[in-house]
Amino acid sequence: MPEPLSILVVDDELTILQTLGMILKRAEYSVTTAQSCAEALSLLKTAHFDVVITDLSMEKEDIGFEVVREAQRLKSRPVIVVCTGYANKVNSRVALNMGVDYLALKPVEIDELTAALRRLLHRRGLSPQRRTSAGTGE
Repeated sequence: MPEPLSILVVDDELTILQTLGMILKRAEYSVTTAQSCAEALSLLKTAHFDVVITDLSMEKEDIGFEVVREAQRLKSRPVIVVCTGYANKVNSRVALNMGVDYLALKPVEIDELTAALRRLLHRRGLSPQRRTSAGTGE
């Protein structure tokens, strides 16, 4: 039976976590939030996520890259989105060279982000809101 695609949202700003989480839940995604890098790393080791959306600078500058590296190590590599309010040429280049699927600038345009998620998930053969228990899409 199809189940919602799972998204991990990582940001140290509670308002962003709550708002983005609520919007993605309304779009029928299953959303888990983490307010620190350490919490995100723990969740990535214990749960499956189809998408990881992480802030770049949280407890420390650029610590979001640790979340990106851990997500990339997973056998079922999730779509990886980095959100940052401090984009510069170096960080942007590093993120894209690391294989980040999408770089979003804060304040995040929700319509743009959800459209990017649909495109990225479609490329992986996943329906935007549903996957089969085997993870192959519908």
